[in-house]
Order: sequence, then structure tokens, then C-alpha cells
Amino acid sequence: MQTIWLGGAEWLAVLRIGLGLWWLESWRHKDKKGWFERGTGIAWAADVAGKHRWPVVGKGFQRVVAPRPKAMAYVVVYAELALGLGLVFGFLTPVALVCGLLLNLLYLVLMIHDWAEQGQNAMMALISLVALLAMSWQTWSLDAAIGLFR
Repeated sequence: MQTIWLGGAEWLAVLRIGLGLWWLESWRHKDKKGWFERGTGIAWAADVAGKHRWPVVGKGFQRVVAPRPKAMAYVVVYAELALGLGLVFGFLTPVALVCGLLLNLLYLVLMIHDWAEQGQNAMMALISLVALLAMSWQTWSLDAAIGLFR
């Protein structure tokens, strides 16, 4: 593969690192005090799920998230941090890519009516899929340095 400036493997690493930075920005801009102390993030998601056009989304939210709002707030916020760090540093990269893809798909389903959110989640899911299938952890990663996921 011929490219300008970097080789194909390096461009895939750039894509992976960029996705990691995107996850870190999602984590950085969250009002953690609101999420953890006032429950704003989960309350917002409960409102969205309750009005969702697909009843299964509201029912699933009531079964899984609503009984444990504080724990789920920590799961969401720190999952975004862990995904970002894992992708930027290339540590457990395939795991981070699969988990990020699943989280973006979950966000896509929850926000099915909000086209602004859909674009971000669709692009992040697409990048995750490309980075996963192209094995983007082979270059510029801790995984490559320690010999994981050859």
C-alpha cells in the first residue's frame, strides 16, 4: 500500500489514536459532579429511554440501568476514560475497540431520534470496526511492544 508520509499501518494507528482522543474528550467534557452526585446523566438517559419509539429500549433501561443509577453513572463515565486510554496507548486494543463499538451501538439505539448524536456515534462505530478488522494495534501500541494480539 502506498500512502503519503506514513505507511498504511501507521495511518491505522493514527485512526486508532484519534478515536481514543475522541473518547477522552467525551470523558473530559462530562460534568462528573452532575453525573455522580446529582445523577444528571442517568436521569437524562431515563427520560430519553422512557420516550423512545421502541418500547424495548425503555423496558431494558428500567431493568438494567434504573435499579442501579449511581453504579451505571460510574460505568458510563469510566468506560469512556478506559476506552480512550486503551486506544491512545494501544493497550488491550481489540478489547477496547469491541467495547467501544458496543457502547457506540448502544448510544445509537438510545439516541435514534437525535441526528446530531447519530453522526458522532456512527463515525466512532465505523472507525472502531475499521481499526478492529485492520488490526490497528500492530503499530505504535503497548500491545505490539509486549507482543499481545499478534
